[in-house]
Amino acid sequence: MSADNYKALIEGLLFAAGEEGVTKNKLSQIIGCSQKEMQKALDMLQEDYELGDRGIKIMESNGTLHLTTKPEHAAYYEHLLNTKASTRLSQAALEVLAIIAYRQPITRIEIDDLRGVKSDRAVQTLVNRGLIVETGRKEAIGRPVLFGTSTEFLTYFGLSSIEELPPLEELNIQENAENEADLFFQKFDED
Repeated sequence: MSADNYKALIEGLLFAAGEEGVTKNKLSQIIGCSQKEMQKALDMLQEDYELGDRGIKIMESNGTLHLTTKPEHAAYYEHLLNTKASTRLSQAALEVLAIIAYRQPITRIEIDDLRGVKSDRAVQTLVNRGLIVETGRKEAIGRPVLFGTSTEFLTYFGLSSIEELPPLEELNIQENAENEADLFFQKFDED
């Protein structure tokens, strides 16, 4: 594989890793190359970012590589982050928001257990949008962060308090009615 292919893979992996980043050892394992080949491609990629008119760079922190924005453009990034997001929430973010709204205060691990998948990005999106906030720490090993909905959440959904959320029993009854109707029509079709 050529150095350009390694560069492209490294760039894509760093982007996909997001805030967590990736260690050099993990990169070389994933790509299937030697440390020397990976370092050569990494150096070339860093040079591309430094010499060109690029908005990103590679930063190493505590042995982990991260794809980050350049500090000289910080004012523009701040402006973007301070503007109201007009984009919709993803399905994952909506699921996490519903879980937090009904089960608050709740830890990220508890959310992951309920969903069956990791929820890091969805939680971060909701925190960034101000829909959820840290409400404290759970009295457990590691003292994980507890999350709850914010006043921004209430405003966004036109609620005056969290008690105005529809009870979960009503939602389950409606789902059960739909399932029973589906079973009825399935039995009807069989006859």
